[in-house]
Amino acid sequence: MTSSTTEHQAFLATGRRVIRQEADALDRLTEALGPSFAEAVSLILGATGRVVISGMGKSGHIGKKIAATFASTGTPAQFVHPAEASHGDLGMIAEGDVIVMLSNSGETPELADMLAHSRRFGIPLIGVAGREGSTLLREADVAILLPAVPEACGTGIVPTSSTTMTLALGDALAIALMEHRRFTPEHFRVFHPGGKLGARLLRVGDLMHAEAPLVAAATPMSEALITMTRAGFGVVGVAGADLTLQGIVTDGDLRRHMEGLLSHTAGEVMTRAPMTTTPGALAVEALALMNEKKITCLLVTSEPGSGQVQGILHIHDCLRAGVA
Repeated sequence: MTSSTTEHQAFLATGRRVIRQEADALDRLTEALGPSFAEAVSLILGATGRVVISGMGKSGHIGKKIAATFASTGTPAQFVHPAEASHGDLGMIAEGDVIVMLSNSGETPELADMLAHSRRFGIPLIGVAGREGSTLLREADVAILLPAVPEACGTGIVPTSSTTMTLALGDALAIALMEHRRFTPEHFRVFHPGGKLGARLLRVGDLMHAEAPLVAAATPMSEALITMTRAGFGVVGVAGADLTLQGIVTDGDLRRHMEGLLSHTAGEVMTRAPMTTTPGALAVEALALMNEKKITCLLVTSEPGSGQVQGILHIHDCLRAGVA
């Protein structure tokens, strides 16, 4: 066995030990979670303002993530750095807000001004700390005590297990709030219009072209071809006077009726009961249908498979929006 191999095995063993130890810390947190967690959720639900999250050092980094998770799941939140709070940012905290203060020791000196501000103006305070009887937990309206677990670094000086527990606790609070508010994927999309998440939650109505190329069943194919070419989708819908869908003419229909095509009407050439989608359907589902059926367009109707034509969706519309 080479020295390099031995070294790599040691690295792997360290990684597994750290992850196992942090997983054990989460198990301890699960067991320790008690009434104070439910009280914290209720306190936040009753707030008329924002959730202000603060912490120093590694707790501050965790706090920023928790604030972002709250904000994206329907609970208005912001992170306020405790050092900046002492130099004017206390003005960001107002009546109706709730403060969530993170400190493993519960004695972080930089939090003192914000803690005093919350007491002075009667702003509810949720304290999260790992030391029972600490200043933060004594002063908090709701005190959440993290279980005493060893840090995964082995020396007890690097925040590892403690920050993992704090992060998981923040996620648990966010999801409890989200479920109580019945936060739906549609709400989630409102806060995530960009990126992959936003794209996957787009609806057909967000991407479709409202003016679909349509002709009547009695329209001569010579005219239907002009409408089809002008629109540029490679298809033309066939609908009644009330826009009720009757069929669709595609490139395949043209090839099947090539002989004497111009002597036919659109109704004679069309494919009946074509694949359709609705404005409320997820764009990712419409894209999957187009891929499955090897087609490039779907007419958008008021009802699945029938109803009035409301638009048309091209596969390129989905790809441009990042739906995949």
